[in-house]
Parts: sequence; structure tokens; C-alpha cells
Amino acid sequence: MSAGANRCPKCNGEMVQGFLFEIDGPIRKVSTWVEGAPQKSWFGSAEVPKEKCVPVGTFRCSACGFLESYARPEFAAQ
Repeated sequence: MSAGANRCPKCNGEMVQGFLFEIDGPIRKVSTWVEGAPQKSWFGSAEVPKEKCVPVGTFRCSACGFLESYARPEFAAQ
């Protein structure tokens, strides 16, 4: 999201940066976009090649709650 595009496309409210996280037992991590169709691993979950993963950052409108997400490397956990 560009620096000048911090207004909600739905109501023109202020967009605030945040992130969505996934909970896997005791592990909490930033949501990730993965290129391609999911491939089932041998134990039933999806096989995820690390080189095809891009962290997701999400912006939320402080007025109406609209969410807009972007998959970009700079959204990785610091």
C-alpha cells in the first residue's frame, strides 16, 4: 500500500496497518500467501514450499472495519 493511499476505498475513513495471525497450537505466526494450488502432504495438511511464501499485511479502516490485505516481503515478522 503506498504512503498516500491510507484512506478506505469504501467510506474514506483512515486505514490502519496491522496483520492477521494464525494459531497452530502454541505457535502464533503472521498469515502467509502461497503461490500456486495447495498440494496435500503425506499426513493430510498442505505442503508449503518456503520459497513460495509471502507474508501478508492487512490494513483496517478505523471507521467501517473494511480490511485490505497485501502480500509483500516487508510484512514479515521482525
